[in-house]
Amino acid sequence: MMAVTWLETVRGRWAALAARHPWLYWVEKWGISAGSLALGVLTLFVFRRGIEYFPWFVGYLLLLWLAGVAFAEVRQSLAAQGRRLISLVVDYTVQTLFHGLLLFLLPIYYSSTTLTSANVWFLVALAGAALVTAIDPWYRAIIIRFHWIEIPLFGFGLFASLNVAFPLVRVPSTWALLLSGLVSVLALAPIFRRGADASWSGALVRAGLWGVAVALLLWSLRGWIPPVPLHLTRATFARSVIRLEPSQPVSSLPVDELRTWGGVAAFSAVAAPAGLQEPIYHLWRKDGTVLAKIPLSPIRGGRHGGFRTYSRKTDLGQNPAGSWTVDVITAHNQLIGRIRLVVTP
Repeated sequence: MMAVTWLETVRGRWAALAARHPWLYWVEKWGISAGSLALGVLTLFVFRRGIEYFPWFVGYLLLLWLAGVAFAEVRQSLAAQGRRLISLVVDYTVQTLFHGLLLFLLPIYYSSTTLTSANVWFLVALAGAALVTAIDPWYRAIIIRFHWIEIPLFGFGLFASLNVAFPLVRVPSTWALLLSGLVSVLALAPIFRRGADASWSGALVRAGLWGVAVALLLWSLRGWIPPVPLHLTRATFARSVIRLEPSQPVSSLPVDELRTWGGVAAFSAVAAPAGLQEPIYHLWRKDGTVLAKIPLSPIRGGRHGGFRTYSRKTDLGQNPAGSWTVDVITAHNQLIGRIRLVVTP
């Protein structure tokens, strides 16, 4: 009770001060947003891609989940008791933690995204969520007008986080996708506990059913989701690959030169977490038409510079001129990266 009185006193003094200095209203409206955005940018620089900070990442994720779930439980009671200020402080805390988590994830997803493919839209959605949670007036306006969006947004953040975390403990990326969808919904079980007769068992059953539905939906949309944290460190077409290094790498060459080579190789180096083993493929296309799907040695994570592998094609057809691409994909067709070659007449 004393804490509430103290907070209300501080609020009253701030309102009186802002009445004398109108520019303080701008600070009140935009100051937290500016601070949150600055903190997020600092996060990007400090954590870079973030993989090496995995224990901190898991701890941060647990903190966000506990704060979010606890707030979901006490929000209604705080509002009923008229403790709007405490509710607002807790709300801002959860929002700031959530915003920091999204910015932490952005570089990781950016590394695994192929910008010319469908999985770029997941990166766009992640960046949009980070931007909205950074700018408080926008966030408040959206939550007030579309209050239902808060829960899916929080669940989206949990899913994006778990989708990175599971492969770091040696779960193959595609199965990590399913587990992340299921667990992210189960983590929201307190939200399914509503009404006077609601029980934890009922909430867990409802969350589990929704979790299975979300996992199945994600499975059908897996081509739209980057296979984090797998990403290409190097990739190129080349005349040949010698001792797992590309010889005469090219991005374009004339038909005559290609014919003298007698074929062309596609080299790729895939970064993966230590201990993770996962089969990958090279999917060859010419002018958009699939020519071959070549299985490669399963990647083994932890190698500095990425796990190196390649495939080679000697049957180039009667007219090799055109746009050649090789997609580096997982066993279940998630796109890790794309290699391009233009063969000129």
